[in-house]
Amino acid sequence: MNDRKRRYRLGHYAETMSVWHLRVRGYRILARRYKTPVGEIDIIARRGGMVAFIEVKARDTETLAIESITPRQRKRIRRAAEAFLGAQPELTNCDLRFDIMLVTPGAMPNHVPGAWRD
Repeated sequence: MNDRKRRYRLGHYAETMSVWHLRVRGYRILARRYKTPVGEIDIIARRGGMVAFIEVKARDTETLAIESITPRQRKRIRRAAEAFLGAQPELTNCDLRFDIMLVTPGAMPNHVPGAWRD
């Protein structure tokens, strides 16, 4: 299997694990792999009056996962979140948050709520 296909499968697996982790904790998944011309969001989830835009990172360590999210990537996620909210007027009164799910070998996903602010 080539490296690109391996990374794609790892990313898909990490997202699936993250979705189940969130569901067990009471989140409702609104979208997965939400794509817009300005960016993509791995998972959009809601719990009560909070909507979380979640970036999933699968790396060998949590430090590497956190460091892999660049300011440019955060900006693209924010723009994609704005596009999503523009199409979902019922969510305008919800609190918004940008989270990270860190997925490392042999461990459950680590949910980092409010990983950054915009």
